[in-house]
Amino acid sequence: MPSVPGDGESGATGADDGGPGDRRTDDGAADDSRTDDPLPGDGATGDSRTGDDGPGDRRAGDGGTGDGGAGVSRTGDGRTGDGRTGDGNGASSVVGSGGAPRIPLPRASVEDGGLPLPSVEPAGPEPLALEHPVLKSLLGAWALAACSADETAAVEEHLGDCGACADEARRLREAVGLLQRPESLDLDPGLRTRVLDGCLDRRPPRIPVPLWAASYDAETARLDALLQDFGDAEWHAPVRLRWFRGEEATSRRTTVAGVIAHLLAVDGLVAVALGLDDPLAPFAPGEPGAATGTDDPGDLEKTKGTKGAKDADRAGGPMDTPARRTESFWAGSHFPPTRSVRGPWREQTHALVRTVSFIGTGTGTGGGHGTMPVSYGGFELPLRDAMLDRAFECWVHAEDIAEAVDYPYAPPAPRHLHGMIDLAARMLPETLAARRRAGLAAPAPTRHLVTAGRPGRSLRLEIEGSGGGQWLIPLDSPGAVGSADHEVAHVALDDVEFCRLAAGHVSPEEAAAGQLGDREAIRDVLFAAASLSRM
Repeated sequence: MPSVPGDGESGATGADDGGPGDRRTDDGAADDSRTDDPLPGDGATGDSRTGDDGPGDRRAGDGGTGDGGAGVSRTGDGRTGDGRTGDGNGASSVVGSGGAPRIPLPRASVEDGGLPLPSVEPAGPEPLALEHPVLKSLLGAWALAACSADETAAVEEHLGDCGACADEARRLREAVGLLQRPESLDLDPGLRTRVLDGCLDRRPPRIPVPLWAASYDAETARLDALLQDFGDAEWHAPVRLRWFRGEEATSRRTTVAGVIAHLLAVDGLVAVALGLDDPLAPFAPGEPGAATGTDDPGDLEKTKGTKGAKDADRAGGPMDTPARRTESFWAGSHFPPTRSVRGPWREQTHALVRTVSFIGTGTGTGGGHGTMPVSYGGFELPLRDAMLDRAFECWVHAEDIAEAVDYPYAPPAPRHLHGMIDLAARMLPETLAARRRAGLAAPAPTRHLVTAGRPGRSLRLEIEGSGGGQWLIPLDSPGAVGSADHEVAHVALDDVEFCRLAAGHVSPEEAAAGQLGDREAIRDVLFAAASLSRM
């Protein structure tokens, strides 16, 4: 019996009484050269198929034989016998009577054959071949994104090889960034006013919003639009409220939701004056954080249990200062403010605009001029000025919120911005006198105050920009009249810069102000402007 070399095991052949070993016959007739299934070339032993008087259909391992079956022999790594052919690697295919393989052989890879790979055609046109001076002259156009696609590809390929041109391209790109300010996705803040004016010119409203309340209507609408798409992360973003007290700046940390709660609480002062519901009614006397007789949030704990706090609780009236109302709202809430505060604030702003619209037509208390007093605790403002004050604070805190979420926010429309600046300029003489009484400002050079209605020493306040103008600020008495003939100093500021100074976001020393004249008077006025800010 011949041996079959393989993986260490021997093969076997089988024969019957009827004929040759690789031709299967039955009763002297040749069969159809039916082939066997391919055998795995992993070192398994060969087998023979045996049968009774015909093709073998039983497999016998280890050289078994049968009666009348044709044996199959295998040689080498490629196996032969009974129509089987090998490829030298252990793979075999079954061949029919015509010699064509019924199972095709695997195709050889180009890499395995050692033949050269086909050349790859370029994906696109070749880059332009430009000289170094030409490429350098294109750097400015490339920085401005004004090159064609081919020129851009040539320049960018060159920048990878030339360090001098790469440095020049970087400097040009930085210069282009300074020329183009990032554009806000928000619409022009004056667009809403222009659209409404156009609509109202065609069809005047039956009950119009007074001009002195239009800025509050516009600024609350802009802030509401900013808040519309905020998610939970934005509502809990940290915000620092900043204002100026005495001679130094101070601040209070809260969240975006806490800022809206602050606006809701302070707007409630106007709501109470108009006879509307007070949003702080649940936190009235007896609740945590109720009125303590102090504007300083840090004094809340100091005055608990004192006679002043008990007297304030017995008063039973609404908490009457912005700081006390805000601290009471924050302290009285069982949980920190969340996005749910937007609904009450939004409803209150609509109620205020609707109510002052009726008052503006003369159908409510105070007539149509907005002269109804609104108490802020330590001082009062007429309703028309209180609405300007609330519009100003709404814009300032909207900028705080936008800064916290890294979103651009434009200043108010010029007409509204001018009204806010005018209010601050009219409040400066009284603020300056209060600081002088507290020893925070230089005393007047004369021993007696100027008679009310008479001209006195004045400072010219020049506000530049679309919302600006000029105001003469009396220095020696709140009742005096500013006079160009008695002008002793001149200060010039940008309109937005002055508003940020009045909001306590810019210190008097850092305010970009042009100054001419009495330095002491200029310092007192700038510090008085910063003192207009509050929590």
